[in-house]
Amino acid sequence: MRLQKNTLLGIHSMLEFAAQPARQLSVADLAASLRASPHHLAKVLRTLGRAGLVESVRGARGGYRFVANARRVTLMDVIARFEDISAPAPRARRARRPAERALDEVLAEIDQTARATFGSVTLDTMLKLIARHGGS
Repeated sequence: MRLQKNTLLGIHSMLEFAAQPARQLSVADLAASLRASPHHLAKVLRTLGRAGLVESVRGARGGYRFVANARRVTLMDVIARFEDISAPAPRARRARRPAERALDEVLAEIDQTARATFGSVTLDTMLKLIARHGGS
């Protein structure tokens, strides 16, 4: 399973919000922290907002704030907002030889395992892993 840039931005944004759930972040501040385009990040945050994971705050001190539960939201919950998780990974061509078909079967199984893992790892779990690796 290969994740798109939007998906990765969504995951990193959610981790930033979940790390300090009471904090409100502007698009510009979050974009600087993630080294992303504010315009691109704004689109990602709108998607997360429509999913009920963050909430937009209007006004001069506007931005976004975390409204989800870090102990319940999984990486797959975020990924599913940006990726078509129901579709198998596209193959360059239809496998004709037995070895190609066998490899496709193994790759499909790896994708299923990745989906299951993403579905079992919460934002809270990720924050603990980040802290264990010396992050804040």
